[in-house]
Amino acid sequence: MNNIKNPVAHVSSVDDRPAHPLVMVVDDSATSISLYQYSLENLLIQFVSFQSPLIALDYLKQHKPDLIFLDIVMPVMDGLTFLKRLRELPEHKNTAVVMVTSKNYAQDRVMAKHRGALEFMIKPLRFQEIRDLVSKYIPTC
Repeated sequence: MNNIKNPVAHVSSVDDRPAHPLVMVVDDSATSISLYQYSLENLLIQFVSFQSPLIALDYLKQHKPDLIFLDIVMPVMDGLTFLKRLRELPEHKNTAVVMVTSKNYAQDRVMAKHRGALEFMIKPLRFQEIRDLVSKYIPTC
């Protein structure tokens, strides 16, 4: 039996034109997803979020976000395993990923960096930190 709670995918956009960068969030917390969405709502980006890492991986077979915020601690599949699977997809070998966690473990940082994560953000999430990271990795925002 699948233990995914509410495996919701949420897609919103300030403007649906494909020219705008795509920011993706994979986090099992609806509260965290809401904070990302609120933090980014005035930027000219497209936003997509998933509470299920499995559904997110399926989505990534057809889409290439400019930046992914990826929670480490999730049920069914943790973020480090997700990152490993992401890197196995040829079109995502260099996709920008920011790891997010409530636990600041050195071994997680090492593994995430080894798999190509660019940053490591510690919860609680902060509005300005989210916006700064998007601006850093998507300079057009």
